[in-house]
Amino acid sequence: MAFFRKKDGEAAPPETSAPPVDLTPPAPADGRLDEMRAQVDQAMLPGHAAHAAFKELERLEKTDPSSAEYGIGLNYLDFILSLPWRAASEDQLDIRRAEDILAQEHSGMARVKERVLEHLAVSIRVRSRPMRVLVVDDEPIALENMALILSREGYEIDTASGGPQALEMLGAEDYDLVVSDLKMDRLDGMQLLEKAQEISPAVRFIIITGYATVETAVAAMRKGAAHFLAKPIDLGVLRKTAAEALAGARRKRLAPGAVLCFSGPPGTGKTSVGRAIACALGRRFTRLSMAGMRDESEMRGHRRTYVGAMPGRILSELRRVEVNNPVFMLDELDKIGQDYRGDPASILLEVLDPEQNVNFLDYFLDIPFDLSGVMFLATANVVDRLSRPLLDRMEIIEFPAYTPSEKRIIALEHLVPRQRERHGLASDEFRLTPEAVDAVVRGYTREPGVRGLEREIGGLCRKVNRVLLSEPEAAVKVLGPAEVERFLGPPQATREAALGGDQVGVATCMVWTEAGGDILFIETAAMPGTGELILTGSLGDVLKESAQAALSYVKSQAVALGIDPASFEGRDIHVHIPAGAVSKDGPSAGAAIAAALVSLLTGRPVRRNVALTGELSLSGRLLPVSGIRMKILAAAEAGAVKAVAPERCRAEVETLDEEVRSALEIVLAGSMEEVLEQALAPA
Repeated sequence: MAFFRKKDGEAAPPETSAPPVDLTPPAPADGRLDEMRAQVDQAMLPGHAAHAAFKELERLEKTDPSSAEYGIGLNYLDFILSLPWRAASEDQLDIRRAEDILAQEHSGMARVKERVLEHLAVSIRVRSRPMRVLVVDDEPIALENMALILSREGYEIDTASGGPQALEMLGAEDYDLVVSDLKMDRLDGMQLLEKAQEISPAVRFIIITGYATVETAVAAMRKGAAHFLAKPIDLGVLRKTAAEALAGARRKRLAPGAVLCFSGPPGTGKTSVGRAIACALGRRFTRLSMAGMRDESEMRGHRRTYVGAMPGRILSELRRVEVNNPVFMLDELDKIGQDYRGDPASILLEVLDPEQNVNFLDYFLDIPFDLSGVMFLATANVVDRLSRPLLDRMEIIEFPAYTPSEKRIIALEHLVPRQRERHGLASDEFRLTPEAVDAVVRGYTREPGVRGLEREIGGLCRKVNRVLLSEPEAAVKVLGPAEVERFLGPPQATREAALGGDQVGVATCMVWTEAGGDILFIETAAMPGTGELILTGSLGDVLKESAQAALSYVKSQAVALGIDPASFEGRDIHVHIPAGAVSKDGPSAGAAIAAALVSLLTGRPVRRNVALTGELSLSGRLLPVSGIRMKILAAAEAGAVKAVAPERCRAEVETLDEEVRSALEIVLAGSMEEVLEQALAPA
């Protein structure tokens, strides 16, 4: 406020009142809200989503455009409009096409492809089953006309001449759609709609009436009707409306146990099989890596009260692919994290459950979104790390390790052409003979999958490219084993079990890890001491207990095994498993540790080319273990000629491919005595 001093003889300035303050927020200068309102009107959002959008628009109309809340509100509306609420791709329900795609894209994996095709066959059968429609009207002519026009669309049609009969039929049969007149005696269409919601909540309703009013239409939609049509009805409009109402129901038809989890070592084709499933169904494919995900909000989003709030990864991926029914792969599920910010795996209990994901709630969106049309797949190297409730929601499909012949076929038919194209080589500039591929597999890769094999083939392509540019006349375009060794250097993978002779106190053990099968050598030594058992080699608790159980078995059976019981007194026994930088755990080494101890204490060497696996009990029984196929393949690659496994693994052994069974001699043993007969050489 300004103060004036009156001078002598001067009139004071007139008093004026301050102008009134306008508290009404200014309208947005860019007309963005009008544009948003028009987009919401045209978007055909579901009722709850449209209600949330209009409510947000009303709030923004009272908000200052310069405030941060105004921008957050606009981003929220943009997100609602960008989600594929009704957009979906049409499935290609052709099992022969799916079989051809899997055969072209993947060699081997006969059992995996068979199981995937069975799953697709069930999905195709379920989704191609005719939709069931119940037509209800107390006027016979109208009832007959509607039933006739809808039956021509391929629907299975049942008719009811009134509400009570329709209610009885809904209680006895499952229907996808009900087309009902509004005005009927005893039980009208609105009452039928209410009672049907209690009997079959998933059924969709179309209400038809000759007394259409706005109030009646609004009441019907609020009670769950999908559409409201006025008489006299256009039969073409009825066909189109019924098709729209049934489209969502058809997309939600999935096979029982629809969530498949592909389990197996890296490089065995889990992700590529998921892509092939999407291609076979004609769906879009999206992949979300779960490795290292620790924050629950990454999956479900942040509430908009937080600064920098973002939607969750699931809805963000659906927005990116622009359809609500893609093939959605949750990759590396066993590597998901957990800390004070929550457990992301717990979100999957809702996402993967068909009973719950119909109303999936993202905290940023804050309204339900229907995920029932999504085909979820998952991959994991080791499913033992997953929680039991999560495993109950999935069906595990094991991806086995590839045999050498399968790797050769994959390399010649898939990997070599792909690497040749990536490195700019023509088909007549780079070729590998089958013998060259075998040399790469044996000498430069030791893996259950083919990633390392593809990497080495890429290295050969680079070498050939260099030679073609620098010395074209000296370029070798067909590579054999000699050229492979010249380009890649001396072989890096050695056949450990085939090298060296039999040793006292050293046994060959077959093991299985998330990277596939492998062999380890169990080394033992005795020295003066106090009778202590020393364990080294970065061993886990279960493996330490296996070693203790093996020593207890040897001590308890010392006389039967030809060991002087007094030899345990005043001696320490040291059990070591080399590669101490690698953590090791599990019960599979029990039999091998016992064989090494018996060899040490009797002086009988253990056959180096005999690989052992099996959990040992204190009574000497051999208990079953897992991963037999990958263990046998690893033993064969290492040069073993015989593999000894528990008798209780016979069922798994009998299902092995002929190539795996013939790779080496497989002996099934029920007790430790039988293992020692195969493993120990004469003294």
